[in-house]
Amino acid sequence: MTRWFRSALVALTLGLLSPVATAGILVGSFNALQLGWDNGKNLEKLAHVAHHLDLIAWQEVMTEEAVEALVDELEVASGERWGHMVSHAIGRGSYRERYLFTWRESRVEYSGGAVVYIDDRDRFAREPFLAKFRSRLTGQELALANIHVLYGNSVRDRLPEIEALVGIWDWMADIYPGVPRIIAGDFNLAPGHAAWDSLRQQGAVPAITEGATTLSTTRQQFVNLYDNLWKEDGAFVVSDRGIIDFPALLGIDFQRARDVMSDHAPVFIGLGGAELALTPFQGAVVADRAPAANDPTYDPCVDLNGSGADHLEQLPHIGPARATAIIEERPWGSEEALTRIPGIGPARLADIRESGLLCDLAAH
Repeated sequence: MTRWFRSALVALTLGLLSPVATAGILVGSFNALQLGWDNGKNLEKLAHVAHHLDLIAWQEVMTEEAVEALVDELEVASGERWGHMVSHAIGRGSYRERYLFTWRESRVEYSGGAVVYIDDRDRFAREPFLAKFRSRLTGQELALANIHVLYGNSVRDRLPEIEALVGIWDWMADIYPGVPRIIAGDFNLAPGHAAWDSLRQQGAVPAITEGATTLSTTRQQFVNLYDNLWKEDGAFVVSDRGIIDFPALLGIDFQRARDVMSDHAPVFIGLGGAELALTPFQGAVVADRAPAANDPTYDPCVDLNGSGADHLEQLPHIGPARATAIIEERPWGSEEALTRIPGIGPARLADIRESGLLCDLAAH
């Protein structure tokens, strides 16, 4: 386990019992899974996880009332005042969500430029929300964009928005001249995909390159590295980074974590000397479970709609030709549909299922 992928389990083991108290700031991204709907969200637990960070870009925020309630809980959890800024409801059709920024006022201040991206070519289902912030401790400014990329029916549906992020990146340089940039969010695409090449060529690099951030619905594991912070290369002094293993921090299993919190783990980056130190939730007991995603022995599940050919070939009876056929036939709505692939009959389908390697098709 590398130092910068410290998890709540490590924090509990080492007895790190107070939030970060270093000179820099911790910047994070957190998909809150329809925060504000009547879905059993436990705001006390959500705030306990989030208050360890100083500046957070939130996705899937559904109501302004939920924002006020979350900020109240952040202030209770931290004993400090928090600022916040929320966009209007953004999205196509009837499904709309808000983007939210929250920040610890003792460490971070809003320094201007809040705007929803002007998407005159209609490339984004949910146009990014941007603002500029400053560390009260070091004086460093940063321009932060907040986005939730459309999941769609297959990886193919996500690529247009990923490729259009180059326009966001360039626009940030125009409206925040000389200010280092970060694009934070749930991208629904791993950072190693070729679709990121154009953004990389413009000097952006992912803060998180190992591990996974979405909670499996079938196993006590994380799968898919979808959440990230793409930062301007060389523009920041990075002192820490990682994925917060919040089920371990709260002492609950993955199903309970999905029910009361989210199906995504927060990601973070430490700037200017800041390092994460986690405090266990009151009464939390860490449960035994399978290896975490940052364990080098960990192997995430195989996603019929997202995994590459090499990963698909880990399934029984799947070689290069069938892996290619699976990719070409996407999206897959059910495992039974695999019998469309020549040579996969009921017996081989049963072998694939019994391998325990398939991701839940409903997870995203």
